Amino acid sequence: MDGNSSSRNSSLSGAFKFNEKRIPASSPSGALYHFGTSGISVAVATGLTHPLDVLKVRLQMQLVGQRGPLIGMGPLFVQVMKNEGPKSLYLGLTPALTRSLLYGGLRLGLYEPSKYACDRAFGSNNILFKIASGAFSGAISTAVTNPVEVLKVRLQMNSDLRQRGPIAEMRRIVSKEGIGALWKGVGPASVRAAALTASQLATYDESKQLKYNSWLGEHPYYGTH
Repeated sequence: MDGNSSSRNSSLSGAFKFNEKRIPASSPSGALYHFGTSGISVAVATGLTHPLDVLKVRLQMQLVGQRGPLIGMGPLFVQVMKNEGPKSLYLGLTPALTRSLLYGGLRLGLYEPSKYACDRAFGSNNILFKIASGAFSGAISTAVTNPVEVLKVRLQMNSDLRQRGPIAEMRRIVSKEGIGALWKGVGPASVRAAALTASQLATYDESKQLKYNSWLGEHPYYGTH
């Protein structure tokens, strides 16, 4: 029995030592770690699902300002493949990956420091501050990356721009429409990202904390809390 207790204590001690070695998320190195891992993860997912994003944009923009029958995703896919070729399903991939790295990285990279700042300022880290931190990080991330999102959509809508490239298209937008055109739609996009990030990160964070507290409260070596 004593041997088993010693073994359990040893394993618990090792687990807590491991946790102590983790980089604090509120530190610059911790924020950079979250930025890198989140950005790369979102970029990989974006690369795999980009053809679906192209079809989504085409479906949303069909018959703009006109009346007529709308086609579904299947017929649109066949139409794009027939008229523009398989490469058209990857239109705008470069700005999409760029946005994913920045947006995905900033979204998580800003969440923990924001939550830490709330804790320092108000002495609390409850669910409301987690929601606020998530909303802030999501809105800021979208506002920063909106120009790349606009560029991505423009390229997805017009296969003729493939030869021009994203840099040339961005220069054209700025010269013809003004720099403000790069932030078209930033309002609703930021609201959506704020709600999405707040619900995702705050829910995950609070669930993890409740599970951890429950484990500590029921553990025989730490008593009840």
